[in-house]
Amino acid sequence: MTLLTTWPESGPDTVVRRTSEPAEIAAALAPLGVRYEQWPVRESVPFDADSDTVFAAYGPEIDKLNAEEGFTTVDVLGLHPSDDPEFPAKAKAAREKFLQEHTHDDDDEIRFFVSGAGIFYLHVNGEVHAVLCEKGDLLGVPRGTTHWFDMGTSPSFTAIRFFHEEDGWIGTFTGDRIADRFPDFDTIAAGHRA
Repeated sequence: MTLLTTWPESGPDTVVRRTSEPAEIAAALAPLGVRYEQWPVRESVPFDADSDTVFAAYGPEIDKLNAEEGFTTVDVLGLHPSDDPEFPAKAKAAREKFLQEHTHDDDDEIRFFVSGAGIFYLHVNGEVHAVLCEKGDLLGVPRGTTHWFDMGTSPSFTAIRFFHEEDGWIGTFTGDRIADRFPDFDTIAAGHRA
C-alpha cells in the first residue's frame, strides 16, 4: 500500500503528515508540482517481466502520458533478487547511487511501478516527503526538485521510466547527506506492513 510521510527537514522526530489514502497523497503533492496517480494493475504481468511484456500490458497508459508530455524515451528498468553472484554488488551500487540527494536540471523524473516498491524522498520547502510507491503508482518529480530514491537493501521492482531528454537519467548531486537522517526504505516498509 502506498504511503506518504512528511517531516520537517531537520529530522524525523515530528511527523507532519502520514497517509495511505491516494487522494490525500495526490492533494498533498500537487502544490509541490509533483504528479501522483494510480494506473490499473495488470495482475497477469509477472513481477520480473521483460520490457516487451510491460510495453504490451501498459501500452494505452504509456501512449496517453506520452501524448500529454511528449517524451523522447520510455524504457523499463527492473532490479530483482537473483542467484547471480554479482547481484548483491549490483544492488548495493544502484542503491548507493540513487540514495544521494540530487536534482535533474533538464528533465522530470517520471516513474510507474509495474511491480515491487521504492521510496522517493522529496526535499522541498523545508520539508521531506517520503513517498512509498508500489505497483500501480506513478510519480512525477519536476526538474529541479531536490530528492533521492531508496530501493532498499534487497531491491525488487520493475518500473517504466519516461524521459524528455534522450540522454536519460542525469543527476546533479548536492553533496548533502540529508538522506542519512531519515528512515530508509527497509525501516519504512517494515513499519508500514506491521
